[in-house]
Amino acid sequence: MNFQRGRTREEPEINLIPMIDVLLVILIFLMVTTSYAKYSELQINLPQAGGAATADKIKPINVSLDASERYAINSAEINYTGIAGLASALKKSAAGQADPVIVINADAKTPHQTVINVMEAARQAGYSRITFATQNEAN
Repeated sequence: MNFQRGRTREEPEINLIPMIDVLLVILIFLMVTTSYAKYSELQINLPQAGGAATADKIKPINVSLDASERYAINSAEINYTGIAGLASALKKSAAGQADPVIVINADAKTPHQTVINVMEAARQAGYSRITFATQNEAN
């Protein structure tokens, strides 16, 4: 039943003016709150220091390990008698250096415990700079 005879239905229309007003307010807000900083190039004169180059270079200690759990320090094979013995051998090889770099050259099939023994011996000797030697894969 249509009780509203003769009355035509109006098509809905979208009023864009309120949306434009809101966008303008947002734009003004962003313009006011944004700080425009101009970065200029700084002329810096760095200080200079004169000093003699260090005469004594730190010589690394190379510890080699093979798959059959043999140890060698700086290409000299040693008998493993325990971590304390390995620590004293590392101290001997350091030749008075305070904290030398210990380079562990381990075979790919060396047991994990053998590498841990060297790291523990270095810790007991007071050396904290330990690194591992690697090589690139042959293609």
